[in-house]
Amino acid sequence: MSGSLLTQRRFAPFFWTQALGAFNDNLFKNILLLLLTFVAVPRYGWDTGLLNNLAAGLFILPFLLFSAWGGSLADRHDKQHLIRRLKLLELVTMSVAALAVWFEQFALLLALLFMMGTQSALFGPVKYAILPQHLPTTELVRGNAWVNLGTFLAILFGTLLAGVLAALEGAWARGSIAAALVSIALLGYLVSLKVPTAPSSAPGRVNWRPVTASIQILRDSWRHPRLFRGLIGISLFWFLGASYLTQLPAWVRDVVHGGETAVSALLAAFALGVGGGALLCARLSAGRLEMGLVPLGALLIGVAGFDLALQPAIAGDQIPLIELAQSLSFWRMMLDLALIGAGGGLYIVPLYTLVQLESRDDNRARMIAANNLLNSLFMIVAALFGIVMLTMIAVSLHVFFAALAIIALIAGAGILASSPRAVLRLIIFALMHVLYRLRFAGRAHIPTKGPALVVCNHVSFMDALILGGACPRPMRFLMDQPIYESPWLNWFFRIAGAIPVDSDRRDPGGVRRALDKVSMALRNGEVVMLFPEGRLTKDGHVHRFRRGIDIILSRDAVPVVPAALAGLWGSWTSNCGGPALGKPPRRFRARVVLAFGTPVTAEQADSATLEARVRELKRDAEQQLLGRSAQERYQLDD
Repeated sequence: MSGSLLTQRRFAPFFWTQALGAFNDNLFKNILLLLLTFVAVPRYGWDTGLLNNLAAGLFILPFLLFSAWGGSLADRHDKQHLIRRLKLLELVTMSVAALAVWFEQFALLLALLFMMGTQSALFGPVKYAILPQHLPTTELVRGNAWVNLGTFLAILFGTLLAGVLAALEGAWARGSIAAALVSIALLGYLVSLKVPTAPSSAPGRVNWRPVTASIQILRDSWRHPRLFRGLIGISLFWFLGASYLTQLPAWVRDVVHGGETAVSALLAAFALGVGGGALLCARLSAGRLEMGLVPLGALLIGVAGFDLALQPAIAGDQIPLIELAQSLSFWRMMLDLALIGAGGGLYIVPLYTLVQLESRDDNRARMIAANNLLNSLFMIVAALFGIVMLTMIAVSLHVFFAALAIIALIAGAGILASSPRAVLRLIIFALMHVLYRLRFAGRAHIPTKGPALVVCNHVSFMDALILGGACPRPMRFLMDQPIYESPWLNWFFRIAGAIPVDSDRRDPGGVRRALDKVSMALRNGEVVMLFPEGRLTKDGHVHRFRRGIDIILSRDAVPVVPAALAGLWGSWTSNCGGPALGKPPRRFRARVVLAFGTPVTAEQADSATLEARVRELKRDAEQQLLGRSAQERYQLDD
């Protein structure tokens, strides 16, 4: 699974297929708006505002009507075949659009905009539902990051190219536009022929019931609270994004006092920010679903949005971009929009991944369709919010942008308050990467869903932090009661979800209470980690596993994932050279390997078997540290 996803057939053809589709969507939509504004309106005397709103409505209406149908099609048919047929529909639509552009048939172009919106509404559920079939869980965040980067760069380049082509004269403009629309659609179709097969897990017939199906998929998503919260979170991003981008030309006109090139520059900053934030999300997530990035992304949107709202107007009128480039205020606005975009990338990629992982294989596309439906509704709400704030209440753009920042801050603070453990886990993981040069093997062995135990050798006081940060899923862990009750660290252990345990000599019934909490966590589908040795090793070797693991498995028959750490023996948090934490640190940025093994079923697992598996894993991890890779057994993750 190593190497860039953009060079591998399981991802690259799909990536370019969807990116070219988004590029052509935005090229056609912006070309149409420019032709209507600068050709049709002067020629026929049509109302500009009416035409622009009609065009926006014609494009978004199919998402309300056909998203549910598209989700059902993607769940019931091979997604590879569906993608090819939809790209063929795009090619036919763009071919007719090319003729309509050449002969300046504006009414036909509006009808084709509705058809292009229909194609996009049907393609949307396939776009994210196909990724889990081609990418393992540890690469899903990275795949979503690339898809979001491709989408926003396509929006940017489509908008820019539309302006360039529309600026040409007469037949040159019409011919260039027609050639671009058809050639991009043709290229997208040819690339789609290389997309690997993605068969349905529940093939069957699809009924045409747009309204009933839309209501049904919303009900289905509502029955899964965590998934539905993810859908609402994604839709909030599109609400904020639509609000910012819709008012960006007015901001440039009234505050920046620039022209179309200034709009393009600020749009580029936002789009590149989203792409950069998405890639940063993939980097920080390191193959995990890192929900701690969601509130941080929302807070970044809010802080940068407030700074943008506080920027004063730039003195002048119709200032050329070359002059604006000499203004610190303009660069600060670009930075703010880039940071808003980066916050959006950090915010939205984990949420898309959450929806993919929480959805069942047989209805994942319909859940993506529910997401697209909610996105459309939230964008309509964004338009209404803009009308109320800017037209009815008549606030300034500065106040409007400040209101958007407040919404983002409230969302970020609310998510942070409801799930502080996710942010704490992210901070711990980042800190461990600063303190150690970490390498991981076999993280894909952690089950993506359901309860599981993780057992590991116990070398240092950092073991639980490294394991908790490296695991693709949040972990609960057992720890000594006296340490748990430390007045300085108790708050940390409570947020982290630690389960305290003490000996029956000091606390009669303490072990039973701890085992009850472990059972409760496992029955709630959580991952619990423990060190079966019961104490730090005194010589660096794995010692006999105690019978606690057997008791846990007798109460709850769950799979057990063996794990082993190598490289921490000799650190100041280990017992090497004296009691742990009782000597000064001697090493910084030590190389550490954490290896996860194949899960052991509850029927096969016992303390002796698991001890042997951990010893074997530890030997392989030590060989990796010495340069003798054990890749024939464990593939290192990035």
